[in-house]
Amino acid sequence: MTPAINFAEKAKIKYTIHEYSHDATAESYGLEAAEKLGLEPHRVFKTLVVTLDGKSLAVAVLPVGLQLNMKLIAKAAGAKKAAMADKDDVMRSSGYVLGGVSPLGQKKRLPTYLHNSAKALETIFVSAGRRGLEIELAPGDLVSLTRGQFAELCVTTSTAEQSDAQL
Repeated sequence: MTPAINFAEKAKIKYTIHEYSHDATAESYGLEAAEKLGLEPHRVFKTLVVTLDGKSLAVAVLPVGLQLNMKLIAKAAGAKKAAMADKDDVMRSSGYVLGGVSPLGQKKRLPTYLHNSAKALETIFVSAGRRGLEIELAPGDLVSLTRGQFAELCVTTSTAEQSDAQL
């Protein structure tokens, strides 16, 4: 059991644990999880920790195939600037190792922002607190448990641009 699983258990929410054999040479932990679990990448969310205005930390949870937009996370958090947090600060505040950071059960509760695309999904997958372990839960439960909020966190291209890029 990880702190994330214990947190979900204590909250008495509906969740499912999914485990896979993590490959230490994988370039992207999130895309590896999607591939090994046979999931569409838009259902698997990564947990990123950012520094706001150089002072405080916040959590962004977004699909593994998308890139966090620093201006959008800063705006959502009411800050002027955002930057990726130092890895030591991430591990210290969350209690998790990189690649296994869960938005649930962190040592220090941080403001959390879940990408708007999660609203359209019945369940999403996030790290359960270690590499090779995912927890599937309803997006509303994740927002409720983290006292988070939905936000636009990424600049996405139009469907036509995505189709052209795939040709």
